[in-house]
Amino acid sequence: MASRSTQIRIGLQVVLAVAILGLSYYLYVSITAPYDRIERQEQLTEQTRDRMTHIRTALVDHERDSTSFPDSLALLLDHVRRDSMLLAPPDSAAGDSINLDSLLYSPRTGKKFQYTVNDTGRVETYLLEDPDTDDKVGTLRPDPTETNAASWE
Repeated sequence: MASRSTQIRIGLQVVLAVAILGLSYYLYVSITAPYDRIERQEQLTEQTRDRMTHIRTALVDHERDSTSFPDSLALLLDHVRRDSMLLAPPDSAAGDSINLDSLLYSPRTGKKFQYTVNDTGRVETYLLEDPDTDDKVGTLRPDPTETNAASWE
Protein backbone atom coordinates (compact mmCIF):
# COMPACT_ATOMS: atom_id res chain seq x y z
CA MET A 1 0.00 0.00 0.00
CA ALA A 2 2.73 2.40 0.87
CA SER A 3 4.32 2.00 -2.53
CA ARG A 4 1.01 2.75 -4.31
CA SER A 5 0.52 6.03 -2.38
CA THR A 6 4.17 6.93 -3.03
CA GLN A 7 3.65 6.42 -6.76
CA ILE A 8 0.52 8.60 -6.73
CA ARG A 9 2.33 11.31 -4.76
CA ILE A 10 5.31 11.26 -7.18
CA GLY A 11 2.93 11.32 -10.13
CA LEU A 12 1.11 14.35 -8.69
CA GLN A 13 4.43 16.09 -8.03
CA VAL A 14 5.50 15.54 -11.64
CA VAL A 15 2.16 16.84 -12.95
CA LEU A 16 2.39 19.87 -10.66
CA ALA A 17 6.02 20.52 -11.67
CA VAL A 18 5.03 20.45 -15.38
CA ALA A 19 2.06 22.75 -14.64
CA ILE A 20 4.32 25.15 -12.73
CA LEU A 21 6.84 25.22 -15.59
CA GLY A 22 4.08 25.77 -18.16
CA LEU A 23 2.46 28.57 -16.17
CA SER A 24 5.87 30.16 -15.50
CA TYR A 25 6.60 30.24 -19.22
CA TYR A 26 3.14 31.70 -19.93
CA LEU A 27 3.71 34.37 -17.27
CA TYR A 28 7.16 35.21 -18.68
CA VAL A 29 5.80 35.57 -22.23
CA SER A 30 2.82 37.65 -21.10
CA ILE A 31 5.17 40.07 -19.36
CA THR A 32 7.94 40.34 -21.98
CA ALA A 33 5.85 40.31 -25.19
CA PRO A 34 4.25 43.75 -24.65
CA TYR A 35 7.63 45.18 -23.66
CA ASP A 36 9.24 43.76 -26.81
CA ARG A 37 6.42 45.24 -28.90
CA ILE A 38 6.88 48.68 -27.31
CA GLU A 39 10.65 48.46 -27.75
CA ARG A 40 10.18 47.60 -31.46
CA GLN A 41 7.79 50.54 -31.93
CA GLU A 42 10.31 52.90 -30.33
CA GLN A 43 13.03 51.54 -32.60
CA LEU A 44 10.86 52.09 -35.69
CA THR A 45 10.02 55.61 -34.53
CA GLU A 46 13.73 56.38 -34.16
CA GLN A 47 14.51 54.94 -37.62
CA THR A 48 11.66 56.93 -39.19
CA ARG A 49 12.78 60.17 -37.59
CA ASP A 50 16.39 59.53 -38.62
CA ARG A 51 15.32 59.06 -42.24
CA MET A 52 13.18 62.19 -42.12
CA THR A 53 16.11 64.11 -40.63
CA HIS A 54 18.37 62.91 -43.47
CA ILE A 55 15.74 64.02 -46.00
CA ARG A 56 15.50 67.40 -44.27
CA THR A 57 19.28 67.80 -44.50
CA ALA A 58 19.15 66.97 -48.21
CA LEU A 59 16.26 69.43 -48.74
CA VAL A 60 18.19 72.22 -47.04
CA ASP A 61 21.25 71.41 -49.16
CA HIS A 62 19.17 71.36 -52.34
CA GLU A 63 17.62 74.72 -51.48
CA ARG A 64 21.05 76.17 -50.77
CA ASP A 65 22.34 74.94 -54.15
CA SER A 66 19.36 75.84 -56.33
CA THR A 67 17.48 78.45 -54.20
CA SER A 68 14.32 76.32 -54.21
CA PHE A 69 13.06 73.04 -52.87
CA PRO A 70 12.72 70.14 -55.33
CA ASP A 71 9.28 69.40 -56.78
CA SER A 72 9.44 65.73 -55.78
CA LEU A 73 11.39 63.35 -53.61
CA ALA A 74 12.70 61.63 -56.75
CA LEU A 75 14.44 64.86 -57.78
CA LEU A 76 15.83 65.15 -54.26
CA LEU A 77 17.19 61.61 -54.47
CA ASP A 78 18.96 62.48 -57.74
CA HIS A 79 20.49 65.50 -56.01
CA VAL A 80 21.70 63.33 -53.11
CA ARG A 81 23.25 60.80 -55.49
CA ARG A 82 25.21 63.60 -57.21
CA ASP A 83 26.38 65.19 -53.95
CA SER A 84 28.92 62.89 -52.28
CA MET A 85 28.96 64.98 -49.09
CA LEU A 86 25.32 64.11 -48.41
CA LEU A 87 26.02 60.38 -48.70
CA ALA A 88 28.33 60.37 -45.67
CA PRO A 89 26.41 61.14 -42.46
CA PRO A 90 28.11 63.24 -39.78
CA ASP A 91 28.69 60.09 -37.69
CA SER A 92 30.27 58.12 -40.53
CA ALA A 93 33.16 57.19 -38.24
CA ALA A 94 30.70 54.86 -36.51
CA GLY A 95 30.22 52.97 -39.76
CA ASP A 96 26.61 54.04 -40.31
CA SER A 97 25.68 54.71 -43.91
CA ILE A 98 22.54 55.95 -45.58
CA ASN A 99 20.69 53.45 -47.74
CA LEU A 100 19.37 55.59 -50.60
CA ASP A 101 16.99 52.90 -51.83
CA SER A 102 15.00 52.99 -48.57
CA LEU A 103 15.55 56.64 -47.62
CA LEU A 104 12.20 57.84 -48.97
CA TYR A 105 10.13 55.10 -47.30
CA SER A 106 8.79 54.72 -43.78
CA PRO A 107 10.34 51.74 -41.97
CA ARG A 108 7.00 50.96 -40.31
CA THR A 109 5.01 49.87 -43.38
CA GLY A 110 7.22 50.70 -46.35
CA LYS A 111 4.92 53.51 -47.51
CA LYS A 112 6.62 56.45 -49.19
CA PHE A 113 6.92 59.67 -47.19
CA GLN A 114 4.45 62.33 -48.32
CA TYR A 115 6.11 65.47 -49.64
CA THR A 116 4.43 68.73 -50.65
CA VAL A 117 5.97 72.04 -51.71
CA ASN A 118 4.25 75.42 -51.28
CA ASP A 119 5.83 77.92 -53.65
CA THR A 120 2.88 80.33 -53.87
CA GLY A 121 4.00 82.71 -51.12
CA ARG A 122 7.02 84.91 -50.62
CA VAL A 123 8.72 82.18 -48.66
CA GLU A 124 8.87 78.74 -50.24
CA THR A 125 8.04 75.99 -47.76
CA TYR A 126 7.63 72.24 -47.78
CA LEU A 127 5.90 69.59 -45.71
CA LEU A 128 7.35 66.11 -45.28
CA GLU A 129 5.02 63.69 -43.50
CA ASP A 130 5.22 60.11 -42.31
CA PRO A 131 2.12 58.34 -43.68
CA ASP A 132 1.93 56.08 -40.60
CA THR A 133 2.14 58.65 -37.78
CA ASP A 134 1.78 62.35 -37.06
CA ASP A 135 5.53 62.95 -37.48
CA LYS A 136 6.29 65.76 -39.91
CA VAL A 137 9.00 68.17 -40.95
CA GLY A 138 8.25 71.67 -42.20
CA THR A 139 4.97 73.41 -42.88
CA LEU A 140 2.88 74.58 -45.81
CA ARG A 141 2.17 77.90 -44.14
CA PRO A 142 4.40 80.76 -45.29
CA ASP A 143 6.10 80.95 -41.91
CA PRO A 144 9.91 80.91 -42.29
CA THR A 145 10.37 79.93 -38.63
CA GLU A 146 8.67 76.56 -39.26
CA THR A 147 10.25 75.75 -42.61
CA ASN A 148 12.60 73.04 -41.32
CA ALA A 149 11.01 72.39 -37.94
CA ALA A 150 10.31 68.77 -37.02
CA SER A 151 7.22 67.92 -34.98
CA TRP A 152 9.22 65.80 -32.53
CA GLU A 153 11.86 68.43 -31.72
